[in-house]
Amino acid sequence: MYKDSIVYQIYPRSFQDSGETGFPDDGIGDIPGIISRLNEIKALGVDIIWLSPVYKSPDADNGYDISDYCDINPKFGTMADMERLFAEAKKRGLRIIMDLVVNHTSDEHEWFVKSRDPSSPYRDYYIWRPGKTVNGKKSAKPPNNWTGFFMGDTWEYDEKSGEYYLHLFDKKQPDLNYRNPKVIEEVKNILRFWLEKGAAGFRCDVINVLYKTSLEDGKRSIAIRGKEHYKSQEGNHEVLRCLRRDVLDNYDCFTVGETVMVDLAEAKLLCDEDRKELNMLFYFDHLETDRRIAQFIPKKFRARKLLDVMTKWQQGLDWNAVYFENHDQPRIVSHYGAAEKAPEYWHRSAKMLALFQLSLRGTPFIYQGQEIGMTNFDFKNIGDLNDVVSHGLEKLMKKFCIPGSVRWKWIKASSRDNARTPMQWDDSENAGFSKGKPWLGVNSNYKQINYASQKNDTDSVLYFYRELIAYRKNSECLIYGDFIPVFADNRIIIYQRKYREETFTAAFNFSSSAVKPPKKYATLLSGEQVASASGEEWEGKLRPWEGVLFKTIQRNF
Repeated sequence: MYKDSIVYQIYPRSFQDSGETGFPDDGIGDIPGIISRLNEIKALGVDIIWLSPVYKSPDADNGYDISDYCDINPKFGTMADMERLFAEAKKRGLRIIMDLVVNHTSDEHEWFVKSRDPSSPYRDYYIWRPGKTVNGKKSAKPPNNWTGFFMGDTWEYDEKSGEYYLHLFDKKQPDLNYRNPKVIEEVKNILRFWLEKGAAGFRCDVINVLYKTSLEDGKRSIAIRGKEHYKSQEGNHEVLRCLRRDVLDNYDCFTVGETVMVDLAEAKLLCDEDRKELNMLFYFDHLETDRRIAQFIPKKFRARKLLDVMTKWQQGLDWNAVYFENHDQPRIVSHYGAAEKAPEYWHRSAKMLALFQLSLRGTPFIYQGQEIGMTNFDFKNIGDLNDVVSHGLEKLMKKFCIPGSVRWKWIKASSRDNARTPMQWDDSENAGFSKGKPWLGVNSNYKQINYASQKNDTDSVLYFYRELIAYRKNSECLIYGDFIPVFADNRIIIYQRKYREETFTAAFNFSSSAVKPPKKYATLLSGEQVASASGEEWEGKLRPWEGVLFKTIQRNF
């Protein structure tokens, strides 16, 4: 079901504010708004919608802090609205996967509220510990020296309990205790609840850090300290196998895991088909080839490095989840494309990146707005940002005395809020997203970049995505074919896809200058020209920000 499908991710609060009765124009997208746009999603040619969290939540981390897994955040609608979304999607041949966030809950979840009482049966649902023992005595120091993913401490002292609780993320996101079998049973019930509602599976948030093998001090590190005690532990694998065996294998569904800091060897253990854990996973290496530390500190882009990384993952896993954007990443046309470097080539580079993604092996995941070439936002200062990670990074870099102008340059380019600005539907007020003030700023380029202006334009980014998706879905080679690297230097990438008698050759130019591929590879760029980002016929060279795809058939008699 998932291998020949294409997934479209919706970030609900930024997709469409319906303005319906009971949902005033509050500037927040909602479930009725999603329903109103299902025809547009279907017209793109995708098969599955991945819905970022819509569960009940106090919104400390935009819904990734859940206070009730079996209820809907009133900002987004009601359970009846959710059931209607399942039904309306099904009518259009669309399926929905939910976002499963079970490393942690909200501190307002009933389980955690009850766990604050040391005598409660819910106490062991979370990881509570007294302060560190110093010279044989309990101290006011946290239980260990770990640091978290949001650039801060990982232990919070609770006056009522007299102990600390662990939170790898925000302090309002306490980690669950997967050494407790009751927690695993609770998660099974959550899975069953949504699968019975009609969910086709789950995108599993930070799914490789569930199990904490030890709470010993972590090794010295400039960023995240303590990860060797919880990243991709054997206990984590056991939990995933249990969920697959006892629940997931009983339904027509699939899982894709967000796996933080994962390397190829760890990834294979998490998602190789014979392991019976995840069906596929999201890795991050391919979006960090021009970054020194995660996604935050830049370095010069080299196409060769990108091809090396793509080859490692394309050939290393049984099956790939192929993505360039999501709610945690900057817009790809601003990152690897020309939107910032050479705006006159924004249009072509958006198409080039579409061709790159849709000619790779695996299940493509397209993020809302990617299909129209939405760009990073023109934030003016840190106060414009809602993102908790961006604010945490600002504090951390201040601590290291990094100049303010440099801090802002790095944060502006990498902030998660770049992908969270409202969907640009048309050129009316607030880009057609809402009649009220949007929860996050609308990109000022919405007059030029919007869905309505591209819908019927055969030269548009949107039209290019539609054509490529339709073509790919009818090509076994583009879906299942082997990935074969051919050549790369600082600017261009060439690779092939091969399956039975068919071969596709793809070539890309990540620069604003025309480039001739090396003569020894020129003969590969021949046959039927399937697609071109420039829309022009091949003349022996890659135009600026060009992407081309050729098909050849080798018949054996």
